[in-house]
Amino acid sequence: MIKGLSGDVTVNVIASIIASLVLLAAGFLWGKYKERRKYGRKLEEYDFYPYSVTRENFGEFNLNNFRLGMHYFLKNNDYTAARQLIFIGEQNNVRNQLEPAEQKVYERLFAKYDGKRIADDTSEYLENFAKLVRLIGKSFPNLGIEILLHDLSNPSHSLVVLENNVTGRNLRDGATNLVIDLKKRQLLNEDKLNYELNLGARRFKCTTIPIIRKEYGVVGAICINVDANYLTEEILTNAEKIRAFFTTFCRTDMQIDENILSRDEYAKALKGKRHFKDERF
Repeated sequence: MIKGLSGDVTVNVIASIIASLVLLAAGFLWGKYKERRKYGRKLEEYDFYPYSVTRENFGEFNLNNFRLGMHYFLKNNDYTAARQLIFIGEQNNVRNQLEPAEQKVYERLFAKYDGKRIADDTSEYLENFAKLVRLIGKSFPNLGIEILLHDLSNPSHSLVVLENNVTGRNLRDGATNLVIDLKKRQLLNEDKLNYELNLGARRFKCTTIPIIRKEYGVVGAICINVDANYLTEEILTNAEKIRAFFTTFCRTDMQIDENILSRDEYAKALKGKRHFKDERF
């Protein structure tokens, strides 16, 4: 009898656990469903995603797909995907590409999903990146190393922060084909790191770091441009200029009592280790 009772208890416990797991899973899926209905899907989940990659692996804005998306989101609510569509439209100056009748349709879409707020949200989102660019730039002044920030919600006036100007550009200059290029690389899962640009007699070593926001995709970019000719022709050929360069490079504004070394490295430093490649240690 005891064995039978024990067996019944075991069965009941297992059944309770299974029932709890089923209810937990159902609740999780229902929550995800409600969240999806509230916030919507990503734009790339739709067949009319307005970017495609050509046979030559170039990213290309697709106006026809944009039109399809525009009409779809006026009839069907999807807060997330519709705002992504608007963001991409503004990046590609879509107002000037649409026919007058379609421009009115776009204005209705823009009003329905509060398009004005999208650019404002992006500017606010990029504020910390702007501070980051300024502080890094001020740490390496007059060294031929330019760092800048693009706000790609407004590609025609995207340049919002510029430190150590070596390219001659001005704030509010446009991003040329940067949006398309970064979008292409995002679709192909490629980084834009450590590449060379040759413009006439000028030569640069460059890095472009996209700023991706899940709500809209690529919203900005941090770019680092090193004036390669300045370093190799103006600095490296003159011992005094090399000395001045590294004096500026290592210059600090204050001294702080703080340890950034690991315990092992700190112990070696106390014993006389001078740098990370000091072969004596």
